[in-house]
Amino acid sequence: MAITVKSMATSGVDGFMVEIEASTIRGQQQSMSIIGLPDQAIKEAAERIQAAIESCGYDFPKDKSIISLAPGDKKKRGTHFDLGMIIALLFQTDQISPKNLADYAFIGELALDGRIRPCNGVLSMVTEARKCGVKAVVVPFENRQEASSVSGIKVCPVKSLQDTVRFLEGKYDLSKQDGESSSSEAGSSANAVAGKPCDGCETFNDDIDFSDVKGQDELVEAIVLGAAGGHNILMLGEPGCGKTMIAQRIPTILPRMTEKESLEVTKIHSISGLLDAGAGLLKMRPFRAPHHNVSLNALIGGGSYAQPGEVSLAHNGVLFLDELAEFSRSTLDALRQPMEDKRVTISRVNGTNSYPANFMFVAAMNPCPCGYYPSKKCRCTDYEIIHYRGKISGPILERIDIQKSVAHVDYFELNDNKSSLSSDQLRERVEKARKIQQERFMDDHQVNCNAQMTTTMIAKYCKLDEECTQMLKSASEKYGYSARVIHKLLRLARTSADLDGAENIRREDITRVLGCRDLDVTSSQMYAIT
Repeated sequence: MAITVKSMATSGVDGFMVEIEASTIRGQQQSMSIIGLPDQAIKEAAERIQAAIESCGYDFPKDKSIISLAPGDKKKRGTHFDLGMIIALLFQTDQISPKNLADYAFIGELALDGRIRPCNGVLSMVTEARKCGVKAVVVPFENRQEASSVSGIKVCPVKSLQDTVRFLEGKYDLSKQDGESSSSEAGSSANAVAGKPCDGCETFNDDIDFSDVKGQDELVEAIVLGAAGGHNILMLGEPGCGKTMIAQRIPTILPRMTEKESLEVTKIHSISGLLDAGAGLLKMRPFRAPHHNVSLNALIGGGSYAQPGEVSLAHNGVLFLDELAEFSRSTLDALRQPMEDKRVTISRVNGTNSYPANFMFVAAMNPCPCGYYPSKKCRCTDYEIIHYRGKISGPILERIDIQKSVAHVDYFELNDNKSSLSSDQLRERVEKARKIQQERFMDDHQVNCNAQMTTTMIAKYCKLDEECTQMLKSASEKYGYSARVIHKLLRLARTSADLDGAENIRREDITRVLGCRDLDVTSSQMYAIT
């Protein structure tokens, strides 16, 4: 009779249950076969299991052993099945006698000496185990904080195969292990309320604060406007004017993540292997800044098993592309769908995975090839400038709400300028505006900021009076705005009103958002001879 042990696997950011069945066939040559569409890492588990069994003083079966991973029609990968497979095999050969084995799911990689190594994707797997009714999950000791983020399930961290066996037989108290308590049901709920702030305040590097920014008050106001509504931002300016410096400080003024957002971010980083061993839920919003030579698969996601890319790693945070015009056009154009749908679907031969990609897009670029337009140092012709800016396609530019020029700063005048507001002061304004938006969209859990408003919502919440309508119409006729750009401006105007606590969009809000389209103004003043 085959022995069945529960384990978990991941598909995208979600998990699914895997039943590990172990059986031996007497009279056949000693060997081990692992079936159920395993990858190479799982097939190599046979060697790790044999070495661990002998190292821990057990006997490897003399007959043929078969281990099946069900369901058999789903591809499985990773090394975290090792612990479940060795427990099933030892139980099948009557070398251990665990109690209530059906209550447990097992996750962990085996070392040759029987130690249990940490794994990726533990948070997703433990969350799915709770949904499947599993009462307790055995995980590597280094993954205990990550696993304990899920409430409603007992987490049993182990350091070695010997400790696991003795614990299952009721002969060992895991709380005696060095470090924190072993079994935990505390932590953040997997069904966290979207609007509830995550427990504990994130801590930023003291060197990263908006109080360091001087001489860019107008740009800082535009950044606050973008952060308050989750709008995309493009900064144009000559080298050394502070574009990258300001972009790096944007996460410090974004609202604190809710428990739901924190769980989503931690899942993605855990699956990608970017979560440090021993870490719990991530509290800081991610800031991703890939180099301009990044490949399409690295940015959007891909590989043999459709792994998440930079757009998903920046979920609920900021994706910053410095030197935007240096990125390949095909790579930039691939951002169209994630920027619009806030999700990316990656299809490969081995399967199709869908990952969230709800990020705030921030980009920086020089205004011309030499970088110094419109100063006297610039020697570029209008044609060269237009050609340079043409590296970024129109559809991408249309998806960027704020396109702001960054003024040149004189170092010798910086000491005369007083520091701008600190990140904490700016965040207070941003959170106040976000609170208004959350109350506005409380009936729609898919929308939590103005940048995500649908066409129906725009018609409902972005009504204009006659004067504002005429101002927007005049600008549209002058610069040739599409319907998408008009919708972007209306969302932006709604955020401007929210920052001031205004009920309706006012004339000053339209004036403010039209002042955030510097690229349209400068481009309209150029002439190119073809």
